[in-house]
Amino acid sequence: MTGRVLRIGVAGLGRAFTLMLPTFVADHRVRLVAAADPWEPARAQFARDFAAPTYSSVQDLCADPQVEVVYVATPHAQHAEQVALAAAHGKHLLVEKPMAITLEQCHAMVSAAASAKVQLVVGHSHSFNQPILQTRRLIDSGRFGAVRMLTALNFTDFLYRPRRPEELDTRAGGGVIHSQAAHQIDILRLLGGGVVETVLAQTGNWDAARPTEGAYQALLRFRGGAFASATYSGYGHFDSDALMDNHAELGQAKSPADYGAARRRLAGTVDAQDEAQLKAQRNYGGKLYVAGAAMAAPMAHQHFGPVIISCELADLRPTATGVHIYGHTQHELQSLAAPVVPRGEVIDELVAAVVHGKAPLHSAAWARATTEVCLAMLESARTGGVQTMQYQVDLQGNN
Repeated sequence: MTGRVLRIGVAGLGRAFTLMLPTFVADHRVRLVAAADPWEPARAQFARDFAAPTYSSVQDLCADPQVEVVYVATPHAQHAEQVALAAAHGKHLLVEKPMAITLEQCHAMVSAAASAKVQLVVGHSHSFNQPILQTRRLIDSGRFGAVRMLTALNFTDFLYRPRRPEELDTRAGGGVIHSQAAHQIDILRLLGGGVVETVLAQTGNWDAARPTEGAYQALLRFRGGAFASATYSGYGHFDSDALMDNHAELGQAKSPADYGAARRRLAGTVDAQDEAQLKAQRNYGGKLYVAGAAMAAPMAHQHFGPVIISCELADLRPTATGVHIYGHTQHELQSLAAPVVPRGEVIDELVAAVVHGKAPLHSAAWARATTEVCLAMLESARTGGVQTMQYQVDLQGNN
């Protein structure tokens, strides 16, 4: 642990920020010193909470000399432009997933960070979760032989949570491929070695009122011969948290009374504008935002649904509380203590990169490779063909 405190400026005070806020508040290695958002109520809330300056533009935030790291948590399509702005001002970067919505944007972000000689970490994605990292360590131990097959699935109510119009427009970065596959593919790449060679996928778009992808299935082949299946549905019926000991995605216990809550809440809106307003009011600074509600300590680690890693000598299954090991004749659970700081692994990687110059695992090149797979899923579903990857990197950052 270092005595240096990283000074973070926040670009975008929406939902992603509220999910990272408990980390920023609880981890003494970072301090929030400024924020930018076009919505005045969010800026006012930040000024009250942190006694720090706020701006209506990201450009002004990047010009603030107190800001050392810019946390980019704006809508997906804005990431590339804002990374370029921050890098040009010499700021290090923590960028929310997905990195971007086109490969061209990813290339520009990689170049901007490299040219400015600043660090760029992309996260949070659920591949930062401690049970996933512990599973990777178990694989690296060699005790269980090579990874041969990976199976991941997640069923949520994602599509029926309040959305802005662009979040239901695939071309603008909406739908489950951009927002949710970015988590699941990142997990599979970390556990499978990183380098995906081919992708074959189908997507589901079944609700005319929510005109974007709400489901997908994909088959990935990795360098070395391992293969993975990824299944996701955001249509709000079966809830796969039931397969995770009723731990919700953020680690909290889940009540059966929560079932159907997203659809019930959405039923109270009358049009797209009303829905977008509901989302805004539930976000930071809104009338329905409950200050401090996100600060409750999680009971367990965060997760992104069931994942099973089939190795030559055992199957490994990370959960919200540890990693199950299913061997030839014995089953054991390697328990993990509950996190003291949620998503503290993100700060671990950010500090290692900015303070100690250690190349981050979740680098711009790593995130570009995940985005490449996600975009290939969309293209495969459109054409029916197998897609071949070009920009993959392994866990050491090598092609």
